[in-house]
Amino acid sequence: MAARTALVVGASRGIGQALAAKMLTPEGGAYSTVFKTVRKGSAEDEQADDVFTGVDVTDIGALRSTAAALQARGVELDTLVVVSGILNRESLDDMKASDQDFATVKQQLEVNTLGPLMTVMAFLPVMKKPGKVALLTSRMGSIADNGSGNYYGYRASKAGLNAIGVSLANDLKAEEISVGLLHPGMVKTEMTGFRGIEIAESVAGLVTTIEERLTLDTTGTFWHAVTGEVLPW
Repeated sequence: MAARTALVVGASRGIGQALAAKMLTPEGGAYSTVFKTVRKGSAEDEQADDVFTGVDVTDIGALRSTAAALQARGVELDTLVVVSGILNRESLDDMKASDQDFATVKQQLEVNTLGPLMTVMAFLPVMKKPGKVALLTSRMGSIADNGSGNYYGYRASKAGLNAIGVSLANDLKAEEISVGLLHPGMVKTEMTGFRGIEIAESVAGLVTTIEERLTLDTTGTFWHAVTGEVLPW
């Protein structure tokens, strides 16, 4: 197998960190190099050749600088994975009581919706053709599956990401770049209060979806990465 290279955006902890490590293994796709971006890096990260620190998905300048650094090193990406995301829990009662919750809705739209779009745009110049883009979304972005309300910013931001992902899938198909929208499951991370499935189970499903399910024929699909179920919009 020819050497392959990936970039995981948002790999400082949790799913992103574990996924980047898994992709270097035979079971994870056997990538020869997996670059990572983090917002705040450790001292070890600062010294690592494969880690780019100080990269925020809402900062197009930082994203383009990172892409330029990869290009200067002659790097071409087979796979781009965008993991970065935030969750707040606005309820109707919260927003009735305080206007501050509108600020958290806006922040989630900036990070969860606009951030991945800017990330893909920044790294397109260093993508191989054929190539793959995996956008981590959420089942909570499904309008059809919303039977409980609340989580206004998170739901809206992930629904928006799903719409962007489908547009990218249509627009990039001619360039032989496939785009998948992946729900990682409810995973034991800080975001979920450490409730749900183990990170390793989620990462195994993400790898299977990226490596086996995502093709040009299936581009634009919204999957539950662990079960393989195609989720409703």
